[in-house]
Amino acid sequence: MNENQVIADTRDWVVKAVIGLNLCPFAKAVHVNERIRYVVSDATDPEALLKDLARELLALNRADPDEVDTTLVIHPHVLTDFLDFNDFLDAADALIEDLKLDGILQIADFHPAYQFADSEPDDIANYSNRSPYPTLHILREDSIERAVESMPDTASIYENNLETLDKLGHEGWAALGLKK
Repeated sequence: MNENQVIADTRDWVVKAVIGLNLCPFAKAVHVNERIRYVVSDATDPEALLKDLARELLALNRADPDEVDTTLVIHPHVLTDFLDFNDFLDAADALIEDLKLDGILQIADFHPAYQFADSEPDDIANYSNRSPYPTLHILREDSIERAVESMPDTASIYENNLETLDKLGHEGWAALGLKK
């Protein structure tokens, strides 16, 4: 798989779905200001991915937030099964603690087969977290706090996403032309 294509597919998803559908009202500013780092891991097993994730956690922590505010670690060759990916998230959270970055950085998760608990696989609500490839999104907690302070009702984001996706439906999602 071509690394440039993986990044292009992921940027396309960020622009068309995350920003275009306003699934995350905070994404546009970091995208427009080019402060999103896109990293493609060539890991083929969870242990190698954990090493790549550790490197990126430390790199983001050291980086100037005005230059790199957030990092998307895209891993197309490992954890392609959603349940395996979901199980890996405990190791990712433990890594943050081991690196003493708890309270500084956190991880949001996206996957092509994302499924919320107690939902059906084809439930359109799952698409709020569906990305072209398995992706670990490293976020700065300071940035999250500032974003939350700038928006009076962050609890409404989830409800707005459900409403947007319900109106869009599967046909509308398909019309976005995103890589599956």
